[in-house]
Formats: sequence, structure tokens, C-alpha cells
Amino acid sequence: MRKGRITIPTDENYVEGTKKIAELWGADAVRDCDGVKLPKNPRDIADKVYNVYFVDRGNHEWAKNNPDEWQHMFLMTPFVTATEKTVRVHLMDTFYDEQLKPDFSPAAVKHIEVIDRTTGQVHTDWVADEANGDVVIQGATPFHQYTVAFLGISLWHPVHMYNYITNDWDEPHHVMYDPYYPKTKKFIRENLRRWCDENPECNVVRFTTFLYMFSLVFNEKGKERNVDWFGYNMAVSPRMLDDFEKQYGYKMRAEYLVDQGYYNQTHRLPTKQYKDWMAFVENFVIETVKDLVKITHEKNKEAMMFLGDCWIGAEIFGERYAELGLDALVGSVGGGVTVRMLSDVEGVRYKEGRFLPYFFPDTFFEGNEENATRELCNNWITARRAMMRNPLDRIGFGGYLELAAKFPKFIKRVSEICDEFRYIYDTVKAQTPKNFAKVAVLNAWGKKRSWMCNMTAHELWYQPSYSYQGIYEALSGLPVEVQFINFDDVKAGRLGEFDTVINAGDAGTAWSGGEYWADEKVLTEVRKFVYNGGGFIGVGEPTALQREGKFFQLSDVLGVDKECGISLGEDKYNIQKQDGHFITRGIESPIDYGEDKKNIYALRGTNILDIAFSDRFTRKVNVGEVKMATNDYGKGRSFYITGLPYGAQNAKLLYRAILWTAGKEDMDNKSYCVNPLTEAHYYGDRYAVINNTAEKQTTDFYDINGSAQKLSLVPYEIKWIPA
Repeated sequence: MRKGRITIPTDENYVEGTKKIAELWGADAVRDCDGVKLPKNPRDIADKVYNVYFVDRGNHEWAKNNPDEWQHMFLMTPFVTATEKTVRVHLMDTFYDEQLKPDFSPAAVKHIEVIDRTTGQVHTDWVADEANGDVVIQGATPFHQYTVAFLGISLWHPVHMYNYITNDWDEPHHVMYDPYYPKTKKFIRENLRRWCDENPECNVVRFTTFLYMFSLVFNEKGKERNVDWFGYNMAVSPRMLDDFEKQYGYKMRAEYLVDQGYYNQTHRLPTKQYKDWMAFVENFVIETVKDLVKITHEKNKEAMMFLGDCWIGAEIFGERYAELGLDALVGSVGGGVTVRMLSDVEGVRYKEGRFLPYFFPDTFFEGNEENATRELCNNWITARRAMMRNPLDRIGFGGYLELAAKFPKFIKRVSEICDEFRYIYDTVKAQTPKNFAKVAVLNAWGKKRSWMCNMTAHELWYQPSYSYQGIYEALSGLPVEVQFINFDDVKAGRLGEFDTVINAGDAGTAWSGGEYWADEKVLTEVRKFVYNGGGFIGVGEPTALQREGKFFQLSDVLGVDKECGISLGEDKYNIQKQDGHFITRGIESPIDYGEDKKNIYALRGTNILDIAFSDRFTRKVNVGEVKMATNDYGKGRSFYITGLPYGAQNAKLLYRAILWTAGKEDMDNKSYCVNPLTEAHYYGDRYAVINNTAEKQTTDFYDINGSAQKLSLVPYEIKWIPA
């Protein structure tokens, strides 16, 4: 057994048990978590001691004495239909009164915005009724709909609220105070210095996190109402709004942030105003956190950022992130996507992943050991794929270790994973994994949202998006280099850096591109790239925008378009499926298209790899729905598929599509496993052949020269083979 690179939770009530498990797992770091305290001598357990630190919450005395500097959020009421000329709107309808309250101060009221949603015009005839918590709209047009956007004061940190409810806590609610205000700006620096002095046992300050929470608002029943892990709607205050106007020369209207009630979710095309606000907040956060990191270093401690909670403004793929001077980044691992979201970050010395399950009573209760162990194994083998390409520097767990200790099978399995992780790290970091293609993912966000595409709440499953998110999960462990680019990158001529471009998403979203596909420069650059030999992969509704006689603006490249019910009179004859294509070779069972897309048809000359027919129609024209197709375009190639949720077979399918569109079929059967439940990685002096399942697998494995051998792998095994 090796030692190191492992972090475990502990608390003052479980010291001896922690020591035993730390020895078993080879842990060299301990951490606390919400609701518990570190032991008096934690360095008796491990060399590194992480201590959770809250910049913007946790000091109840400060919060109580400075209510004028509590944090705010912009909110919008539901749509209200006027039946008379006077409409009374109660602002807290559908919001949780323990989380927030309306701010009726003059500085906040001037930012209230009433909009006639039937006309889209601002309605200026209204009055605020603070006594009743209402806005009274006057001069309304009967049977028009209206909304009211307003600034709410945050009364309870939403993550503290979650933990409070989950773990049945009984303690004061954490209120968030705002460092943009002068007293709090000074206080957070002084408080950090004091805290560092009072916690000499801590040598790693685990900032959880910095200044502003991502958007997480609860409804009147205390259930989640709006969530966006990337949202900036809780990073706002009257003072910030005034300073923004001075700096940018225009008013940051409420509408620019509430965004018709969409709240600029990351799926929306980002507007200029929203991107300006993000930059404004990011610059403030960067400058503030730089000071906090400097103080931490002056106190001879490392500064670690938790990628969660109040991470807004500390954009890990932002241009200024390295300026923070952080030592470490830690985040929760949901799978390969979140591994790469952490491991691909530049500007910190080491990156750590907190694995699942969390040691909380909702998982660790009597009789649930098998489920907890299964969740651990599934989390590990999914994340392990990404580790084989770019591993994290450390892994760890969170919660109450005493709960997990009651499950001996679970504890043993973690020990095995810790040893395996250390071997992977030592091997992969010593060499550069071989990549066989260079892939660009094209969307409206580009690098800023690397590995975050089609994600709403940190890799949680969403029905409309898992068919796209599976693409990135597959990519996270494939032997290809991946970069994320936006449409400005296309216009700047960057496509030539790549073998293949992927555009995937629903029409009108940031991921597909929406209005960006009306830009003739974008269209011509992509066409030129493919025509001259590049590859293009479209998933779902790529390049989608109904204009100029087509829905897929690059239907000529893709070889397919979508029938939207307005071109039914144009006969469509290409309905014949073609078998034996390179991409589908070795794909034996039916393809999983996830939520799929309907009414996709093939243009003349397109090669259909899969098509579905209705048993209601027997005609030989205007029937069938294309699921998968390829197209030659000049010297280049394209591949289209209606959806690609993550699975072993779909990962294999995507890899073969990348090789084919890149014109690299000669890379087939090189460092390659025939069985899709197994995968191979080449590190120069050795290969890693991995079994991604809990069952025994056999596969034909091809080395880099194309020589084959049959291998048998036990459950979860990695077989290391000398090159």
C-alpha cells in the first residue's frame, strides 16, 4: 500500500476511528465539514489539515450588527394577468420568506422594474407598498400580463439551508454579508487574519467558497424554485448596480438580469449586458480574493478554493483565474466530466476531487451498505476514465466518517480505490497519454464553460440535456485532445487548429448557437474548414436557426435538416439505410439516442446510417426519421446523430465518428479494445486496458502497431501491459 494524495473527513468525536481509517486508506490530509469541528491535535492524524472557512457567512455577530450590508439577489414575480386597471402584486408569492425578503429602501426601490409582458414595454406607473410587501401597478391594460422585478435581501445561505434540513441541525441561520460594502470589505480581511491565528493547527484554508453564491432560490414551500450553478443573480446589490453604471456608462436594468424570468441560465445565449455584468463581478471578486490569498500565505497556510457554494466570480476557466494565486482547487466529482472540469484548470498547484457518496445519513443508514458501495464503485469507474487522460492530484471524501465506518465493505473498497488512484497518478503524470485526434467543442460560451456544456446543476441528470451531456462524459475518457471554443474563435480563424468540430444542443440554446448561425462569417469559416478536409459532428439540433429556407444552417455540411412542418410539399426521397460504415463497425446492439429528435430527414446524396419508420405509412417518399447519417463535403466529412447519452457503446461510437470525420481511419485498431465495456490507453512505455464494469470481461486488444491479443479482465480491473 502506498500513502498520500488522500483526504478524509474527521471531527472531534471520532479521533481514534479516524486514525485507523487514515492508516488503511493511506490518507495524508484530514478535513472538517459543515456541522463538525476538527479534533484538538489533527496533525497527529495527518500532515495536511484542511479547515473550512466561510468568507461571506458564519459570523453571526457581524451579520446581526450589520443588516445594511447583507447580500441581495434580483428576483422576478410570476406573470400576473390584469383584469382591471389596478393590479396588486405581492412580491413574495412563490418565494420562501425564510430565505429572503424584498428590499424597500430607496436605494433598492429605484431598481424595481415593472414590465408589460404582452407588449414587452417597461410600465412606469406603479407604487411600492412596503407595509404589505406589494407593488401596486396602476394604469394597467386589462388582460395584459405583467411582472415585477425587485431586489431581495438574502436571509439564509441556501447551502446552509440544505445542510440544516438534511442533517436536522438546530443552530442560527447563516446570513450572507456583502464584501462590496465598505465595512464588510474591511471585516473579511481582519476576520481572516484573526481566524488564521486562532486555528494554528490548520495549514490549508479551504475557502467554501468566496463572495457570492450561485443562483439557488427556494419556493414558498422551501423547495428549490430556481437553480443555476453558473448564475450571477445572487451577485448583485444597489451599490454594485450604481458603480456598474458609472464604469460601463449604462444602467444595469433589472430586466438584464432577470431575463424574462429565465435569469440568464447558462443554456441561454449570453447577452452583451449579462457578459458585462459577469466581467464586472469577476473583476471585483478577483481583486478581493487576491488579498485574502495573500493574507493566507502571510499566515503560512495554503489557500484552497472549493468549486461550489459561493464560487461565482472566481471563473476557473476565466482569463484572470491564475491571478488569484491559489494553491489548490477542490470540487465534487460526479463523473468524468467533473474530473476534467477540475483537472484541466490551470493556475493552481494541485487539484482535488471529492468523491461520492457523501457521508451523510441520507445514504449511510442501517441496511444500505450495498447501495452505498455500489454508488462508490459507479462514481469511481466513471471518473476513472477521465483520470486515465488527465488525473486529479488528490482525491477525498466528505461528511461524517463515523457513519461510513459502520460499513466495513465500503471502507475496504475505498482502500482499494485509493491504492489504484495513486498508481494511476504516478503513471499518467510521468508521461503524456497518446491522443489520436484534436477536437473542438463549439458553442456560445467557449472556453469559459469548458466541460460545463448542457449542465444546469453540477452534473445532475436533466431529461432535456442528458442526451447531450453524454457527449462530454464520453470525451472525458477518450484518447483525444479536447478544447472548447466560441463563435468569436471561429471568426478569428482558429478552426484550423483542430481535426474535428462538435456542435451539439437544442435550437436557440447557447450550446447549439442560435442567432450566431446568422453570421455569414461564422457560416463561411465552418464551411471552408470542412470543405478543405476538416470534420464536423452535429448532435441534436446543431447550427439550428430557421432562416433563409432551412432550419440547420449548415444542412449542406451535415447532409440533413429538420422538417418543421413548413416544407411538407417538398418531396424527400433519400430514405435508404446503408450498412457497413466505419463508424458503426463493431456496434452490435441498438443505438441509445436518449431523448432523440424527430423529423430529421436526409438530403440528396447523404449516407443514412440509421433511420426509423412508422408502421402507419408505407410510401417510398416523405417517410422515415433519420437518426444517424454521414456526409462528404469537399475534402471533409460530417456526422450527425439525434442524441448521444453516455454509455460504453456510445463512447465507442463517438470515438469512431471522430476518427472518421478527421480522416484518421488508419488510427483504427491502434491502442484499441473491441469490447466497448473495456478501453485502452497508451502511455509510451505501457498500455492500460481497463474494465469499466462490475462483471468479468474479455476483449481483443490491439497495440499501437495493430497487433492483437485476447485479454480477460476481472471486475473493475486495470491491466497494465508493457509496450
